[in-house]
Amino acid sequence: MLRSMFTAISSLNLHQSYLDVVANNLANANTIGYKTSRVLFQDQFYQMLNPGSGPAANLGGTNPTQVGLGVKTGYISPIFTQGALQATGRNLDLAIQGDGFFVYDQGAQRRYSREGSLTLDSAGILVNASTGLRVQGWMVNASGVVDTNLPPGNIQIPQNRTIARATQNAIFGGNLSADALVGDSVDTTMGIYDSLGQLHTATVTFTRTGANTWSWAATAPAGAAGNGTITFDANGHYASSTGSVLSVPGSAGANPINATLDLTSLTMLSAPTSTAVTSQDGLAAGSITDVYITPNDGAIFLVYSNGMREQVGQIAVARFTNPAGLIHTGYTMFQQGLNSGDPQIGAANSAGRGAIAAGYLEGSNVDMAQEFTNMILAQRGFQASSRVITTSDEIIQELVNLKR
Repeated sequence: MLRSMFTAISSLNLHQSYLDVVANNLANANTIGYKTSRVLFQDQFYQMLNPGSGPAANLGGTNPTQVGLGVKTGYISPIFTQGALQATGRNLDLAIQGDGFFVYDQGAQRRYSREGSLTLDSAGILVNASTGLRVQGWMVNASGVVDTNLPPGNIQIPQNRTIARATQNAIFGGNLSADALVGDSVDTTMGIYDSLGQLHTATVTFTRTGANTWSWAATAPAGAAGNGTITFDANGHYASSTGSVLSVPGSAGANPINATLDLTSLTMLSAPTSTAVTSQDGLAAGSITDVYITPNDGAIFLVYSNGMREQVGQIAVARFTNPAGLIHTGYTMFQQGLNSGDPQIGAANSAGRGAIAAGYLEGSNVDMAQEFTNMILAQRGFQASSRVITTSDEIIQELVNLKR
């Protein structure tokens, strides 16, 4: 009788642990990045009553006789199935779609998490909004390239940077009048930017030189250079040209402007002259207005008020051969375990690592219907084991009563 009571006690303890896991799963049903846990039961050791015997010449073999001595916890393990992606509309909220973890710095021991609600601290470093741990990644090097083969580090976003772009290309459009006489000319002004974002006004003079030809030349400002010819066909459409680079001195400290002129949209028809610059790719100086993280690869860009974008870094993602071997540390964080394998850190959406979804957070993967079913199973298992103890007690009581 005592053996059955102690066996039932082991079951009571295990079902209590089972209920603890269920309760924790349900408590974290709305925790961002949480991964549900499951409990595996294993039978405990057995008492050998009879080892059995093998077949003999005139007698068959017998099987062993054993009595089980209860149940124990096999293991409690997280299940890393994908949680639902919840749209937040905030670009610094990130989720991983697929395998992998965000990497956070915590001194000597890194932390890994599926929770990617990021923000900037007062120093401009990208951190986890709830814990303050610094997310790891790579900054661009001096050549403006991200080298994901290097060890990841902190990502610091510049706060007061401004940027400009010199004009490199300009497109002319409109008409050069076919009614103009040879020797007639027309001036077209255009605004172009130097490398410091300073706007310069340049003048290009078009002069008719033949029945189907015009020449162009830079005539302002002082020091401007560049000239060429344009040939039209009998239909007044662009046929060919020579010379295409307009050079203008930059402001103090800036490089000279060397803009390539695209003249292919010009026409020569019997209509008034209407030449103009339809577009140019230079930009005035702009300040930072936003930090933008691209979907899939997690590249980090600065967005400027003049419309320019500049990459400054990239988010790192780690994957493990056995993520179930990671150790929970709280705050939906994990640390490397003895059986998890080493972290394989690299760019998102590469080498088996999942893609980054910007503007989303990954919800908990807890299945509430399954957890309530597990709760019923834990309760019934506990009740059954308590009945065994009650029955064993009643039998022992009957044995005691035999003395009377």
